[in-house]
Amino acid sequence: MENISENKPDEGIKDNIQAESAAPESESNAFENSSKEIDLAQEVVNKVNEKVGVTEEELQEDRGETVEKEVYPSYRKKGFRYGCYLFFKRSFDIITSFLVLLVFSWLYLILTFAVFVNDGGKPVYKQKRVGKNGKTIYLPKFRSMVKDANNFEKYLTPEQMEQYRTEYKIDNDPRITKIGKFLRKTSLDELPNIWAIFTGKISVVGPRPLIQEEIDEKYGKDGAKLLSVKPGLIGWWAVNGRSNTTYTSGERQALELYYVDHCSFGLDTKIFFKAIGKVFKRDGAK
Repeated sequence: MENISENKPDEGIKDNIQAESAAPESESNAFENSSKEIDLAQEVVNKVNEKVGVTEEELQEDRGETVEKEVYPSYRKKGFRYGCYLFFKRSFDIITSFLVLLVFSWLYLILTFAVFVNDGGKPVYKQKRVGKNGKTIYLPKFRSMVKDANNFEKYLTPEQMEQYRTEYKIDNDPRITKIGKFLRKTSLDELPNIWAIFTGKISVVGPRPLIQEEIDEKYGKDGAKLLSVKPGLIGWWAVNGRSNTTYTSGERQALELYYVDHCSFGLDTKIFFKAIGKVFKRDGAK
């Protein structure tokens, strides 16, 4: 009898141990089943969203989560040769812009004074443009138009407004001042952009920097291709017709995209010297 009574506590402890060991297993099974149910429910939700056209990015925005969107997909050339070209191109940009800033600092002062005296407005203004890979940049230029140039209705006819909407430029623009005509003919209105070249926002040679709406409307899916290279002060379009080539005909887009496909040290050199020739001929923008 004593042996039996002594064994009973041991048996109770054994039963408790077995019960405790079974509990985690039961909880584990319940958790696993719950996870499967959640996954199944999420799969159903995803299918429903797919049917109604709701994207994961939109759902993240609804939940207040930060969504990183790539405005333009990657379109980049690769290779050692192209890397060397970019290195020498950037070196050329730095050296050239530094020398121009150093040698022509006096000209900056004269033009700044001339623009200010003309109508008392700010001599330099900044343009919002789209840089390489869709980055927003601000480029300085000498002001060549009247102070309230954004008042389109005051200065432009309906025909001129229509031309601006289609080409983003106007022939014989009435808003251009007298000093502005000289600046544009000689391309000296672009002189403040030398600082933008020195800081790396643009290059000496490259496609013309554009506004977002212009890229979306005129280049469409080729916008990514256009922005795969750094925009420039002078470019293949600028030295091949410029004011005589239009978006409507498609010539302007073709010329800019040609540069993207064929950019090289040789082509950049050709563009550079053609641009110098146009400056001496005063064959700048209208």
